[in-house]
Amino acid sequence: MQTNIGLTTETRDKLAQILNTVLADEHVLYTKLRNYHWNVTGWDFISLHALLDEQYDQVKVLADDVAERVRMIGFHPIGTLKAFLDATRLDEAPGSELDARAMVRDLLETNEAMVRNLRADVEETLETFGDEGTGDLLIEAMRMHEEMAWMLRSLLE
Repeated sequence: MQTNIGLTTETRDKLAQILNTVLADEHVLYTKLRNYHWNVTGWDFISLHALLDEQYDQVKVLADDVAERVRMIGFHPIGTLKAFLDATRLDEAPGSELDARAMVRDLLETNEAMVRNLRADVEETLETFGDEGTGDLLIEAMRMHEEMAWMLRSLLE
């Protein structure tokens, strides 16, 4: 059945590409958060372990929302590790042997990159494609990553 939501098929295809890239980025960040959650040691282990748990739960919910938005506009979300790695704009975690401070710094840099990328995605989604529904989701994602970055930055100060 044809999707008829006021956006052309070509526009929806381009939006799905943007969303699938965001989905890939979220999965790479989710994997980093899980890795660091499992492997963090040292200073303030308990609070970092809990913070990482909270953040990967937030990312998991957001990734689901992004994938569902792809379906809402009539396309299929990517769903394999290879597809995520091929589509992501982020670097994988540098390993599990980092100290806690290096993990926090890497997560801060990753979240700041997410914010920059999402800001560009929002602009393209709204100005080029006029899709307020996708734009709203991406703005919500950007705000979430701004807050996550703030929390991580505060730990390093």
